[in-house]
Amino acid sequence: MSAPAVDSLAASTEKGTWTGKLRERAVEALPPDRLLPDRQPAYVASWAYVFGALTIGAFIVVLLSGAVLAVEGPAWWHKSNAGLFVNSTHLWGTEFFFMFMVVHLWAKFFMAAWRGRRKATWITGVIAFAVSIGTAFTGYLSQQNFDSEWIGTQAKDGINSTGAGAFWNVLNFGQMLMWHIVLLPLLVVLLIGIHVLLVRRRGVVPPFAPTQAQLAKAGLALSGAATTPAAAPLFEELPSQQALAGLVEPRLQEPPPAEQPVTTEPSAQEPTSQEPSTPEPVAQTPTLPQPAPDAPAAKEPPAPEPAAQESLWHLPEDES
Repeated sequence: MSAPAVDSLAASTEKGTWTGKLRERAVEALPPDRLLPDRQPAYVASWAYVFGALTIGAFIVVLLSGAVLAVEGPAWWHKSNAGLFVNSTHLWGTEFFFMFMVVHLWAKFFMAAWRGRRKATWITGVIAFAVSIGTAFTGYLSQQNFDSEWIGTQAKDGINSTGAGAFWNVLNFGQMLMWHIVLLPLLVVLLIGIHVLLVRRRGVVPPFAPTQAQLAKAGLALSGAATTPAAAPLFEELPSQQALAGLVEPRLQEPPPAEQPVTTEPSAQEPTSQEPSTPEPVAQTPTLPQPAPDAPAAKEPPAPEPAAQESLWHLPEDES
């Protein structure tokens, strides 16, 4: 018999090696099922959670249009119609990028997005916003027109007063262009990547627990619902049809109340099942009182009745 084949990949990635330890730590820190989840909580469908993805989409448009501008050069984006279009796309992509980022930042601020061990997620987002401002500033300095000259001359004195003008000369086009297309964009990409990985690892921050007044206003207040904000459920755990069914099912499972027997008089047209078929009586007789079930009724001789009554209740044996 031939020896079983040895998996070279499994043998080379044992736990004792530094690569195996590094892989285990990476998988433990960033589980694949959290990086690419199949489901999201119900509250993610709110518009408050959309602006983060819109910010990333606008940032991709800025990167692609900026790469084309960097390859073609200033003469192309100032004189060519296609260059003017790409330059305008880059400008408006930047405008939308900051608009979506500011809305996303304020939404997460009022939601206290640092809750639940998400401080690093909040910090990386704020730093990415600050670095994006510097990237946009160097972009305005790299336009190669009167606008960039005016911005550079006005910002020169302010930057020199901080001491940064000694190594960061805003009037140097080559230096500002390299900061704009190489260093700062790479830093923004790194910060956004870390921010997204932290969001995947810690999860999306849930909204605040609704109060009893909010539940009542939404028509979701139930008997026995939590009254304190700490014990109130999250949006994805609000009383739903299943919770309402749990309140209704016990009532449905209860046996129906026993129907009281209704005493009906024998009809002249339909004979009763307890009495044999009889001829139509001349006069309708009143209903006889029924004795109590627990006490046996005393047998008494029947009272004399008229001939019509006797034909109804006491029939001869030959007619039955």
